[in-house]
Amino acid sequence: MSDAPGTGQADREWAALSGLPPVAPDRTLRYGDHPSQVIDQYGPPDGPRVTVLHGGYWREAYDRSHLTPFAGALAAHGWTVDLVEYRRVGGDGGWPRTADDVDAALGALGAPPHVLLGHSAGGQLALWAAWKRDRAAAARVLAVAPVADLARAHALGLSEGAVAEFLGGEEHVAARLPEADPMRLFPRVPVEILHGTADPDVPVELSRRYAADWGARLHLLPATGHFAPLTPGTPAFHVLLDALR
Repeated sequence: MSDAPGTGQADREWAALSGLPPVAPDRTLRYGDHPSQVIDQYGPPDGPRVTVLHGGYWREAYDRSHLTPFAGALAAHGWTVDLVEYRRVGGDGGWPRTADDVDAALGALGAPPHVLLGHSAGGQLALWAAWKRDRAAAARVLAVAPVADLARAHALGLSEGAVAEFLGGEEHVAARLPEADPMRLFPRVPVEILHGTADPDVPVELSRRYAADWGARLHLLPATGHFAPLTPGTPAFHVLLDALR
């Protein structure tokens, strides 16, 4: 995975999540004609709802499949889960089409979910939705290791220039940051962030900067990397469950 770990603990975390058997959804909803415009739904249709936006640095190579065990585990804890797919860079996506898909998916789901949860690049999309939606995107947003500061992520060259790719190329970065960067977009709903202090893929400083600017509640997960909160059974996953509740 492009926002997957390199070595050591990070590699182990990714292997632990990606090695879990996939979990089939209970229902699938289409919100457009493109193959990526789908939402997999897990759990009872009438439970408290969490809508999940996956990461992968917005790239086509990384879809929602690695989060099906996570979605299944949340459903087993009583949640109704909407696992959203969207167009990505290399597959008709990128700015603003990827964000437009998130907006369309939320609209297709009807009533706002109790929680909009985004991981990594999906965290950026969730924080964007917290600002963009004419009506509330959710009762609240839970961002897990989010790319919460696009300008800083671009300056750091994260994932070999993923931010510039997402925004359409280096020549478009300056013009598009104001409409895409969560650091410039006041959230209209409460935001809570979980971020591991040992995350090598999205540095925790991005979440610190966002929380300092916008007053989001930040939970630091000591000695935790990028994927442990999404891996059922880990201590970080139980912290995430507590945050959802």
